[in-house]
Amino acid sequence: MPAILKEAKAGLTDGHGHTETLNRVLTVKDLTFFGIAAVIGTGVFTAIGSASFHGGPAVSILFVITAIACGFAAYCYAEFASTVPVSGSAYTYSYVAFGELFAWIIGWDLLMEYAIGNIAVAISWSQYFVRVLEGFHIHMPGWLATDYFSAKSGFLRAVDAGGASALSTMDATVQRAYTAWTTAPEIGSLKLIMNIPALMIVALITYIAYIGMRESKRANNIFVYIKLGVILLVIVAGAFYVNPSNWHPFMPNGFSGVLSGVSAVFFAYIGFDAISTTAEECKNPQRDLPKAMFNTLIICTSLYIVLVLVLTGMTNYTSLNVADPLAFVFSNQNSPTANWIAGIISVSAIFVIASVLLVYQLGQPRIWMSMSRDGLLPKVFSKIHPKYQTPSFSTILTGLVVGIPALFMNLDIVIALTSIGTLFAFVLVCGGILVIHQRPDRPESKFRVPQISGKYIVPLLCLAGIVSTIWFLPDHFLFLITEEGIPMLVFWIVAITISALSFVKNLTLIPVLGLLSCFYLMAQESHTNWYRFLIWLAIGLVIYFLYSRTHSKLADPPALSTKEPS
Repeated sequence: MPAILKEAKAGLTDGHGHTETLNRVLTVKDLTFFGIAAVIGTGVFTAIGSASFHGGPAVSILFVITAIACGFAAYCYAEFASTVPVSGSAYTYSYVAFGELFAWIIGWDLLMEYAIGNIAVAISWSQYFVRVLEGFHIHMPGWLATDYFSAKSGFLRAVDAGGASALSTMDATVQRAYTAWTTAPEIGSLKLIMNIPALMIVALITYIAYIGMRESKRANNIFVYIKLGVILLVIVAGAFYVNPSNWHPFMPNGFSGVLSGVSAVFFAYIGFDAISTTAEECKNPQRDLPKAMFNTLIICTSLYIVLVLVLTGMTNYTSLNVADPLAFVFSNQNSPTANWIAGIISVSAIFVIASVLLVYQLGQPRIWMSMSRDGLLPKVFSKIHPKYQTPSFSTILTGLVVGIPALFMNLDIVIALTSIGTLFAFVLVCGGILVIHQRPDRPESKFRVPQISGKYIVPLLCLAGIVSTIWFLPDHFLFLITEEGIPMLVFWIVAITISALSFVKNLTLIPVLGLLSCFYLMAQESHTNWYRFLIWLAIGLVIYFLYSRTHSKLADPPALSTKEPS
């Protein structure tokens, strides 16, 4: 930790003596736009429909809950970004707070978070792209525009419902899947089904990320202007079609129905982590990163809440489980003007979702670069292109890691994995601030989390939570002994432990609330998603002990650079 903090303060990149620098071109506006690009994207144009279908208009409450959790985490990210203004995001912050092993765990988690998140975005982009082509009467073969598992699942659903004779009565998604499966060429018994548009957009975005941050910034800013224009169009135009009766019942499936949309909703909020990966390309990271994080949170949450109310007011929530909800609610109005707006939304979505992919494709190579600088990955991962000043090898590898699986993977699974990975990163960042605050040699920072004592507040909140749960949900604690209840059981153990530590060590309130709220949202994920997540972490630990531990810079600490800051 001292090496990282000393050289970060001196302006020497990463604390391990590396003199290769990235291009410092980003301002508060650019960082805010990167945040908006990451937060408002696939969540709005795809996942918001599924979340509204399960939770009804009350999904707007879920956006408030996740925004509060993100707000607590944003304070912690902001203090870390101001304290350690280098690339690497939660990985670097965990390195400073917990040491190498935890840093590796969160770095490995972030690799999954960004790679899987990018795959989800690429798949979502492909869905909109195919629909736009169909609007111009260009029909792409279904087996070239979907994944194998979705096609097979849709085919089986169609067969169960009556097969080809009943196809016209099924929704468009099932029809496309059935057609893709039945028309796909075969090699032996294997169907050749792949998502070519998803691979194409990953290749294009990877090229933009490869040739430089300045070019990426310009492209992203254009995308964000388009994005905000589309969102405002939906809100303003959609308000004329709102029928207040569609808001009743407001919470049709209860609070559990609202929480079932956690994966879809929280998938959007990866944007905070994406902003912090660009620290070495900011003109003034210690000042600008915290501002950009809070700007992003306020702007995006406000737009999300209003947007959900407009969508669920225009069309009954039971009809919103579609791949393109924003365009659907207008095309469902049976109005020439509304149909025209639906077409604009579909075309614009191609650019809007591409901006999300760009931010994620910029973030992952910089995490790999930071891990490589620390010796946890081979040196080639931190290679900087002499002309473009980007992590060249890591950027190309990111394109391959995202583009190839995007040909074959299913959207629902990848969204769930990304959400749990993002929440885990937020938990560790909040925990890292708690650790830093307990140290007598607490490092200097231009931004501090407000020092509100949690000594009595946290234990009282925990006690109130237990009592109210027993009162309103008497079967809840019996549910904890089932397989599906294990994540919530772990949450209660963590909550009680943190409450005790808050009283004994007088922990700061905001990081504690951030840690507990994010862990609670993690506990809402299914046990199968937790199994996938834990398997991924176990694979990471194997790699760490076989390679990273013996190649770490901590095993052979380098001499601190004496270079004067430029």
